[in-house]
Amino acid sequence: MAHFIYLGATTDEIDRIVHEATIERNCYPSPLNYYTFPKSCCTSVNEVICHGIPDKRPLDEGDIVNLDITCYYDGFHADLNETLFVGKVDDDSKRLVQTAYDSLMAAVNEVKPGVRYRDLGKFIQKVAQDNGCSVTRTYCGHGIHRLFHTAPNVPHYAKNKAVGIMKPGHVFTIEPMINLGTWQDTLWPDDWTAVTKDGKRSAQFEQTFLVTETGIDILTARSNGRPYFMDQLEGKLL
Repeated sequence: MAHFIYLGATTDEIDRIVHEATIERNCYPSPLNYYTFPKSCCTSVNEVICHGIPDKRPLDEGDIVNLDITCYYDGFHADLNETLFVGKVDDDSKRLVQTAYDSLMAAVNEVKPGVRYRDLGKFIQKVAQDNGCSVTRTYCGHGIHRLFHTAPNVPHYAKNKAVGIMKPGHVFTIEPMINLGTWQDTLWPDDWTAVTKDGKRSAQFEQTFLVTETGIDILTARSNGRPYFMDQLEGKLL
């Protein structure tokens, strides 16, 4: 899908491509009509933290775009997202996106049986703060399997009060939303689009994980294990 995010493309067109690709694979796009959400994926641009609704605005040079896709197949959901660049972006945006990815991986490295879900947030927050960023608190990772969203909640900030201990067989997402400015957010009148309160940019990465007897299996990983933005930084997708 990264090849369809380019200067002048609209998120409406990206949504159409996601929808058709999902149906062609005998899957269903989980977001479509989920609590009246009107599209097949979420596209969150620049200051949009999450749940952006695809529209007809053309993407501009220097934008950052998070593409969040969830598919339902044979009775189960799987959820992932990545943030990508549109053309050449400024250094702050590069730092933000790298920090968002690094914060996810810091949490991933801690996943194994016996770990408390609440403890992941401190590893995420440390990476964010060390890089001059903040962590959104309103939205969190979640359990996922036959239901799109279910227990446990997986907050991404330190000193949270989430309950639960990881056990083999647990399936859940980690999806830290990292901001250049304040951690605080506000909601647009559409009751879906969450944006940073100060209008500064936000980035996010997400995967779906299975806890195993010895650690973790990333169920939604790319075959090469790399996020697309790294390919973009190396000039492979620009």
